[in-house]
Amino acid sequence: MRTETAAALVLEDGRVFRGTAYGAVGQTLGEAVFCTAMTGYQETLTDPSYHRQIVVATAPQIGNTGWNDEDDESAKIWVAGYAVRDPARRASNWRATTTLPEELRRQDIVGIAGIDTRAVVRHLRTRGSMKAGIFSGPALASADELVSRVTGQPSMLGADLADEVSTDAVYTIEPDGDARHTVVAVDLGIKTNTPRMFAQRGMRVHVVPSGASLEQILDLKPDGVFLSNGPGDPATQDGAVALTQGVLGAGLPLFGICFGNQILGRALGRGTYKMKFGHRGINIPVVEHDTGRISITAQNHGFALEGEQGERFDTPFGKAEVSHVCANDGTVEGVRLLDGRAFSVQYHPEAAAGPHDAAYLFDRFAGLMEGA
Repeated sequence: MRTETAAALVLEDGRVFRGTAYGAVGQTLGEAVFCTAMTGYQETLTDPSYHRQIVVATAPQIGNTGWNDEDDESAKIWVAGYAVRDPARRASNWRATTTLPEELRRQDIVGIAGIDTRAVVRHLRTRGSMKAGIFSGPALASADELVSRVTGQPSMLGADLADEVSTDAVYTIEPDGDARHTVVAVDLGIKTNTPRMFAQRGMRVHVVPSGASLEQILDLKPDGVFLSNGPGDPATQDGAVALTQGVLGAGLPLFGICFGNQILGRALGRGTYKMKFGHRGINIPVVEHDTGRISITAQNHGFALEGEQGERFDTPFGKAEVSHVCANDGTVEGVRLLDGRAFSVQYHPEAAAGPHDAAYLFDRFAGLMEGA
């Protein structure tokens, strides 16, 4: 019978949750956040937007479907750590090639199980997302020592992380069938399913590094430019903002999601701020201002744009408006230029784990390029 290894989740305000090691044994530091998704833990763990974050799963049982070779959203697990309540005793799915804890160990991801995740989430909702650490085995020490390690790490506020998750070189995803359009996707932390969604609609996608120049993008002769999701503080992305302004100045159609929404917003003169505990899950309702349409969406962001539903404002590129808001709290969930050549949303219309309510936005972008 396997002996369980003691572990602790430690928050910067001194709160400690005791459990057992899950995945690798050791120490990890990051920002503690919670995800309300009931499914799709593999997509969550491999989403680059979770870089440097310790994810607390609100779903009580995790690991039932194991781990497979098809559902990764990138080449590796990006979360800093994983906290669950009731780990599944066995994986039961015909696509599974291994179990979740085995994959966590293989990729050296430190986790914790057996804690009251309801209490953790209530604490984070009250106090806000905060610095944290998971410690197990030899990494355990006195509570004071562990809190000191936690508080000594850098804050997510001011963190410049996009370059750490971006591709090093340009690569191309060919369309399914004949190519109708060419899209340049700026990789700020892009997920695997995004180029796939473009390809399904006849778009050839050139994925470029986050530091690509406007000249490099124009050399690829795109019909449109896409700004991807990604981690960190959008206030650090002056280069991406300047690039976006150059794309807008060149008159190219532009579409952004998540981090890309914040970059477009900043390029249009809006400010950003760090949210108390962010939106992370696949069950978050968003209202489109013009139509009143409500989409249930996948989200993962701890920063947001300033603004209110339907607000219109002047930009160097013409008038713009706040096009979408979250039905739960009024957070800005989208902006657009009124002439239609650029739009973005804060949520993930490419959501591989679902829901798929917002997939029509890829068709909207295709229509925008056809009109251009």
